[in-house]
Amino acid sequence: MNLRQLEILRAIVRYNTTVAAGRVLGLSQPAISNALKTMEEQVGFSLFQRSNNRIFPTEETKILLNEAETIFEIHKRIEMRIEDLKNNRIGQLRLVATPPLGYGVVAKAIQQIQKKKPNLKAFFDVHRYEDVIEYILSHRSEIGFVMGFAEHPGIVSQVVYKGHMVCVMPPEHPLMKLSVVTPQDLVRHRFIALEHGTKLGDALRHAFRQSKQDLHFAVEVRYGLTACALANAGVGVAVVDPLTADSSQYSLAQRPFVPEISVMASVVWAENRSLTRVSRQFIREVENIVHDR
Repeated sequence: MNLRQLEILRAIVRYNTTVAAGRVLGLSQPAISNALKTMEEQVGFSLFQRSNNRIFPTEETKILLNEAETIFEIHKRIEMRIEDLKNNRIGQLRLVATPPLGYGVVAKAIQQIQKKKPNLKAFFDVHRYEDVIEYILSHRSEIGFVMGFAEHPGIVSQVVYKGHMVCVMPPEHPLMKLSVVTPQDLVRHRFIALEHGTKLGDALRHAFRQSKQDLHFAVEVRYGLTACALANAGVGVAVVDPLTADSSQYSLAQRPFVPEISVMASVVWAENRSLTRVSRQFIREVENIVHDR
């Protein structure tokens, strides 16, 4: 006896007549009667007693339906889960990001999407650029967010933000009198440089070479957030990407840095993997956040 037959049997018992059962299930009365006849032939015993044009379930039918109730409960849960998936109400996100994005826009996007989807589970980690790419290629994360993505075999990318690096400093710093900050302006102040060999660190050094100015630093750090922490502590000034500057917990002032250093944030995923609906929605959340800034 299959699930549809059990459903018909249950409806006949619940609604007392084959006519009412057919109406609820969207079947004709003859179709219900034929289904009942087929079921009795299959099981080899009567499922109903007939008296005065009325039918009453036998004890065997009651036992059968009592056992089948667990099946109907499971089926109902599956239908509810399908509806949740259809409306994108549940699921999970496996995310990875580099620090400039992970501690700012991605963290904010997680907060935003979980407000809309309280049951959504997120698995999130922050790593250096090379590790983010590895996480995506090995499917340990579905989507990743990186600054300055370079084409990589097996990786698909989509730009979510474009901007230019800025100089950050305490609000009372003398450089705040300038409309823009140049490498020549930084010579007279203690400078916190991004690490040589990193994408943004090398871009910063190229800008100094363009200006025919040597780069001298008081401190060298790997991440922009570290530079912001030191700038807030009065160690010096730094040039970081604007997403890091905006996400910093510190009350740092900003000035445009010239020559301009373009920065680009991208979402990446594996070429051989289709994005889930919830991942696509998360990408839209990130895009909305960077757009609003």
